[in-house]
Amino acid sequence: MTTPSEPGDARPDPTLDAIMGERRHLINLAYRLLGTLADAEDVVQETYARWYAMSPEEQRAIDSPGAWLTTVASRICLDVLGSARARRERYVGEWIPEPLPDRTEWTCGRPGGDPADRVTLDESVNMAFLVVLESMTPAERVAFILHDVFRYSFPEVAEIVGRSPAACRQLASSARRRVRDAQAPATSTARRAGVVRDFKQAWEAKDIDALIGLLDPGATVVADGGGLVSALLRPIEGPEQIARYAMTMADMASDLTILERTVNGQPGLVAQRNGVVDAVMAFEVADDRIIRIWTVRNPEKLRPWTAER
Repeated sequence: MTTPSEPGDARPDPTLDAIMGERRHLINLAYRLLGTLADAEDVVQETYARWYAMSPEEQRAIDSPGAWLTTVASRICLDVLGSARARRERYVGEWIPEPLPDRTEWTCGRPGGDPADRVTLDESVNMAFLVVLESMTPAERVAFILHDVFRYSFPEVAEIVGRSPAACRQLASSARRRVRDAQAPATSTARRAGVVRDFKQAWEAKDIDALIGLLDPGATVVADGGGLVSALLRPIEGPEQIARYAMTMADMASDLTILERTVNGQPGLVAQRNGVVDAVMAFEVADDRIIRIWTVRNPEKLRPWTAER
């Protein structure tokens, strides 16, 4: 993008390039803080609106535009997180963070999508991690993500969240304990993929014994339909109950095609009906057994999977 610095002068504005170059960082930050791409996009849009609402003189007075944008976006996220709890109480059924596809399948409503809108898929966006973040207070979540994921110093975090560096250190430490307590034993990507593939094959074969054998005794299934499509309103626990539910779904939806896909950087499954994505499933695997399955059917959370190419 370019803006004329003088009448008839179409030279690129380096400040504008630098400002727009922050977009991907802001999307990545806001998605981790809020758990949905739609909310992250809204936050980034509002952040840029506040930047462009300032006069050129006010903009030039800011030593680090990138730091200013991060501060504003983080504070907006804090406000959104504060109101999100009330919205979640009114949400129909269980709320699951929005699942994201592998970057090669990212659509965002147009062929190939916009690289600036893609979230970097690392361990800080796997579904298990995002679900733990949901258990944190807004201040814990912001302090932890800024410091532990994006490597901001505690004085920088304190400036953003409006608390002392010592308080931010304590917030991040509390959040870190939550993550550590919820963390499953490490399992290689190849082993996780193998377990998910075995689950897919057992489900397609309607082999209930094989399904039960792949599920941990404490396994849980959580589904999110958002009140827009049918889905479990409460989690299902236990291998037998989960396997029976899977069999019921297989009988009711014989036209489903199950595909192996990367979901938030981890092996997962996608269910298609007549070529259209109907559900996205993320898995947590430990010791070659499935601990949790998160199934998202809410169509508002499937945009990156369903937008036409």
